[in-house]
Amino acid sequence: MENKTLKKIDLIFAGYTSTKYKVLEKTFQKTPDEIINEVLDSGLKGRGGAGFPTGLKWKFTKNQESDVKYVVCNADEGEPGTFKDREILERVPRKVFSGMAICGRAIGAKEGYLYLRGEYTYLVPSLLKEIEIFEEYSKQYNYGFKIFIRLGSGAYICGEESALFESMEGKRGEPRNKPPYPTVSGYNSKPTVINNVETFATVQVICKIGAQEYKKLGTTDSRGSKLFSVSGDTPIAGIHELELGMPLQEFVDEFGDGDTKAVQVGGASGHCVPRKQFNQTVIGFEGIPTGGSMMVFNSSRSMYNVLHDYLEFFTEESCGQCTPCRVGCQQLLKGIEAVKRGERPPSYLEDLKRLAQTMKIAAKCGLGQSVANPFNSIIDNFREEIIY
Repeated sequence: MENKTLKKIDLIFAGYTSTKYKVLEKTFQKTPDEIINEVLDSGLKGRGGAGFPTGLKWKFTKNQESDVKYVVCNADEGEPGTFKDREILERVPRKVFSGMAICGRAIGAKEGYLYLRGEYTYLVPSLLKEIEIFEEYSKQYNYGFKIFIRLGSGAYICGEESALFESMEGKRGEPRNKPPYPTVSGYNSKPTVINNVETFATVQVICKIGAQEYKKLGTTDSRGSKLFSVSGDTPIAGIHELELGMPLQEFVDEFGDGDTKAVQVGGASGHCVPRKQFNQTVIGFEGIPTGGSMMVFNSSRSMYNVLHDYLEFFTEESCGQCTPCRVGCQQLLKGIEAVKRGERPPSYLEDLKRLAQTMKIAAKCGLGQSVANPFNSIIDNFREEIIY
């Protein structure tokens, strides 16, 4: 397996004051196909966690025959332990809007929407000022692309792309059946590219430095760098940009407190990696991908309490549309409580694991499907803390 040593990078937050929208002047001289090929060549995969190739998503949308197309930036940063998108929007919104405009040029869209998490409403005044600056440049260079802000209401489920579209259209935020996918039928049933905040900011970086320079970072399967939201039992909590493809052990050596027993990679919906697996685990798409959340736990933490908190969160945030998720989350929570109280034998945890696996297969969207990740990884590696 191709590994990279931990390397701190400064691309997303670097060079902001002098950048303005100059990148657009250079990039808009290229044809849409040339722009898409640049993004494809960079190897960029979605930075929200799913990891779908960004250029491929743009190509699919461009090839759709439609008089109207949209660009949507998913800023509904609801994953517990993730806070890097907020920082991007506070410090370098120009890079995000540049990436959206480049996407609009590539796919033939005239409108872009920033779907902003309900708790981030305090960012709206500064973002609107930045949009005014963008509009001045747009008029000057005839970009023909407008950006609007849409506010969410704090629902975790609206981080799922189709539920986000439903919310934008004024409906209850519930996932849609797929297919069709957003590249065919997204916002207002039109072809839509939806990418994460960090993805659009990274597109701006790629168009500035070039695909060849960007893909020197990372590995064959995980090109580039990534922003990580580091929290928990760490002396240096915060946002750190690191090269992808690093062993988790090197991450722990850098950010742990010397007593790290587990790292929750990818937020509540991610995997809990125990100490014994640090050396075998790679942070990247060839190992464990992550939207950015890295929660560090030392020996003072009860992994039962950690799992209990996650299940309470999922039970609260499930939209209730599909039975596997709606009922499954409740039963998993009640199940570990029953085992902890001694009302159920330890063997009951195997039944709960089978339920979690069923949810992974049968739930309608990523919320219910991902519950098995933290549940099984914590049960498998910290069973004694659940039982006793």
